[in-house]
Amino acid sequence: MWALWCAGILAAEAFVPRGSGVPQRGGAARTTRRQGGAISMASYEELVSDLKSLVATENCGPILIRLSWHDAGVYSSGKLTGGCPNAAMRFTDGGEGTFGANAGLPTVALSLLKPITTKYCDSGFISNADMWVLAANVAIEAMGGPQIPTRFGRVDAASSAQSVESQGGRLPDGDKGADHLRDIFGPKGFDDKDIVALSGAHTVGSCHADRSGFEGAWTEEPLVFDNAYFVEMLKKKYDEETTSAGNPQFRNPDSGTIMLIPDLALLQPPFREYVELYAADKAAFFDDFTKVWTKLQELGYSDLRDSL
Repeated sequence: MWALWCAGILAAEAFVPRGSGVPQRGGAARTTRRQGGAISMASYEELVSDLKSLVATENCGPILIRLSWHDAGVYSSGKLTGGCPNAAMRFTDGGEGTFGANAGLPTVALSLLKPITTKYCDSGFISNADMWVLAANVAIEAMGGPQIPTRFGRVDAASSAQSVESQGGRLPDGDKGADHLRDIFGPKGFDDKDIVALSGAHTVGSCHADRSGFEGAWTEEPLVFDNAYFVEMLKKKYDEETTSAGNPQFRNPDSGTIMLIPDLALLQPPFREYVELYAADKAAFFDDFTKVWTKLQELGYSDLRDSL
């Protein structure tokens, strides 16, 4: 996630659970919507199914996670203030849709989501901001990760003017270490343990030189959400190299997997004790990741709800 890393919503007529699973009572949750003057029925179950199909067909789980992270991650309560997950990246005339850290998100990620957002967001069934959160959470579970509780009520930005002023001081850089991590995550309300747990999302996905300036996957199975990021970090040796974009990174000569400066910073105390914990105990990682990831996705909001 390093350097990769509020339109009304119609009320649901039936119970929708907190989380990406199916409703727990009352059958399928459905909301009536109008399309071309006709009444049709949108189902939460159908939405989740469509997202699962997208992830399975396009192997795009990692970029959906990154989309949600970068939408929420601009929040800050330190020297910089404001920001929230509001889907401002939909606009590319300025603001978050043009941030270098978000390269590939307005084009690749939103293009992949386009058929689903047209079906569910354009009709008013769900906001784009909520869709991005749900898509990431469905992707995490589909790739073998924990079921993440999803709450709703985020409001979409109406234009790029509702973006934060810049990415600087809000999103982490891939060429800086431990102090930078604390400077970025501290104002969001995260401590050292939280930083390590959030970093575990690097168990999936890859860096792309044309987007971040870094190149390679962190783990040998970048489409499997588990604790391999921590296991491999402790087990492997990494050689320093410079990417084609001129950025420093580290690569294991045998597997070809990489680590960036902020990744290896987690081997320093006090971060290291949590790396060792999560490498030894996947369940502990999943529990802690669920807590901090949910907190990240809800930054800037105090009135989210369990139903659409």
